[in-house]
Amino acid sequence: MNTTLAETSRATSERPTSLALACGLSAVLLMWGVNYVATSVALEHLDVLTLVAFRFEIAGAVMLAIYCFQKRRVPIERRHIPILIALTFFGVIVNQGLFTTGLDYTLPSHSAIIVALDPILILALARAMGIESLSAGKVVGMAMAFAGIAVLEIPHGQQGQARVLWGDSITLGAAIGFSIYTVLAKRVADHYDVIALNTFNCVGAAIAFLPIAVRQAFVLDWKAVAWQGWAGVFYMALFSSVAAYMVYYWALRHMDPSRVAVINYLQPILVILAAAAFLSERPSGHLLLGTAVVLAGVYLAERGAHIV
Repeated sequence: MNTTLAETSRATSERPTSLALACGLSAVLLMWGVNYVATSVALEHLDVLTLVAFRFEIAGAVMLAIYCFQKRRVPIERRHIPILIALTFFGVIVNQGLFTTGLDYTLPSHSAIIVALDPILILALARAMGIESLSAGKVVGMAMAFAGIAVLEIPHGQQGQARVLWGDSITLGAAIGFSIYTVLAKRVADHYDVIALNTFNCVGAAIAFLPIAVRQAFVLDWKAVAWQGWAGVFYMALFSSVAAYMVYYWALRHMDPSRVAVINYLQPILVILAAAAFLSERPSGHLLLGTAVVLAGVYLAERGAHIV
């Protein structure tokens, strides 16, 4: 029965056009880009533990409702339970949890540049798993990308530099989690539709964080939280966790993992502009230089075969 449902799902979903894939990834880029600003605003009104826990509960409830209202629901296959648990852990709890925590210490622009390393990390993981090969050009690109991060982290008299460095380190952990998630997700992307896969992840995270969410609900001063804080929570849950991930899964069904992650080329630029416009974050010379070197390194790593 499970096989029949999976085969039906694959048979009825034709490969989308390149334009459709590009539009989908552009939407993901926009939603995740705005998420940096939304998270920063929400953290001004809520502590990071409350924000993370409430985000997971809302996203889990919404995805479960969408899944249950489907006419044809793809059930979990027992053989996939271990990898689905791993996807929940790395893709939701580690990635989204550490991302939010990191933004509580660092700047949105720094966070976006760290996240831009995802294609590099995915290449390394895919190589270790035998999915992709490494050429000399890709290795050079990887080295350049990490050199760009080093430029970004050079102390330059900024107050609270140690705090920013700590936040960047936490964000790097989030990027590693997302890279592991992306490579692992490719193994089951053909067996489940985007709704089922995202539901399993979001509901799993909601169950894991339910005790924390209940505790925080009792200790939270609800009247002290301004509407901007709640707007940030709901944006993170509905757009970043639900809508963006569903489109991301859809693209992953039809593209290689490292190609899907290429949206990170433009994300740092979008976030730098958004942070300057809405958060009054002025880009420094180190930030711009680090961004350029990182993106150049990611590009060379992705196109390494053409420069060898």
